[in-house]
Amino acid sequence: MSERANEIMGDRANGWDDGDVGEPPADYSNHTKSQFLDDVERRLKLFMLRCVKVCRTLPDSYDAKHFGQQLIRSSSSAAANFRAVSRGRSQKEYFAKLSVTIEELDESLFWLETLVFTDLMPEHRLSDLIDEGYQLLKILSKSRKTVSD
Repeated sequence: MSERANEIMGDRANGWDDGDVGEPPADYSNHTKSQFLDDVERRLKLFMLRCVKVCRTLPDSYDAKHFGQQLIRSSSSAAANFRAVSRGRSQKEYFAKLSVTIEELDESLFWLETLVFTDLMPEHRLSDLIDEGYQLLKILSKSRKTVSD
């Protein structure tokens, strides 16, 4: 397991460290709800697309195919479920769809980290994608907390 893989598991298992991110997180304080939803939906779609591209570069082995299929499934599910968030008919439905999105995004991060841990992909090729995933996870978790308050 790489040094970066150990760092990811250690730091992120105990909570998010803003110092890990190469660029500052987006500031949504001046956005309308619609602008926020549109931007996060766009970012989740790009995250999914980048995950698909990663999977296309994986070796042709059983484990790589399995992990790649899981990554595509979870990242596309995160993007699709977030799309449903903006069409929620009630605050409870919004919260529920947002929770599913967070769960699928977290699973995507698990599969990306698994690719690093199993040495199927070098960490330097995935670090920006993993950082983007954790930024999105932090944004969506904060949004869910705001809705529940």
